Amino acid sequence: MAPLSSLLALTAVASAAAFSPASTLQTASRPSTRVYENFGFDFAEDQVENTPQIILGEANYKKWVNTVDPDNMLNRQYNVLSRVRELGLLEKTAELGVLSKLEKQGLTLEKAEQLLPALEELGLLSLVANNQQLLINGVAPIAVEGAPLLLPLVAGALDVGAPAFFLGAAGAAGLDAFLFASGAEVPFIGLSAGAVAGLVLIPLSVVLAVVGGALGNLKN
Repeated sequence: MAPLSSLLALTAVASAAAFSPASTLQTASRPSTRVYENFGFDFAEDQVENTPQIILGEANYKKWVNTVDPDNMLNRQYNVLSRVRELGLLEKTAELGVLSKLEKQGLTLEKAEQLLPALEELGLLSLVANNQQLLINGVAPIAVEGAPLLLPLVAGALDVGAPAFFLGAAGAAGLDAFLFASGAEVPFIGLSAGAVAGLVLIPLSVVLAVVGGALGNLKN
């Protein structure tokens, strides 16, 4: 037993000696990933030295702003529920029969529940959860404030079905193509009207095409 135990001990020591230098070399050659506010330049100011600790960093700065003015623009959130109630969007949705028209197009509550796992697999639900601040203060104001004008259009398109959304997608893409072809420019700034309008028209055409395809699949 003694020779066997000695052989095992010798093997363990040899293995440790074989791997230790490589591990040490790898650790020594690994570049540092630490990030500094002065980007590593000697001539740049050091934020830690020149900034009070109470406002050092984004989180601390937001907390400090709240103590100065609770109704500040930095931390203010768009009140979605309040604006929906003030604009009477639920009443307008009921008057236009949007929900009943969606059911006629095949989007029932049962099918909506079946879509949730698919949306989770695509990562859309996680995307929404991780970008709540952006959606509430960026997307929600546009959608809610524009809803009084959009709801009648949506209700009319739902009466027609998927072709109406495909037509809208083609119209948005065609308008952007026309602006590019005509060489129109935005007054005063001189930028291409096709490029500027395309920031809205192209995503709109994609959304309309996706909605039209989804409604077509629901009907099938």
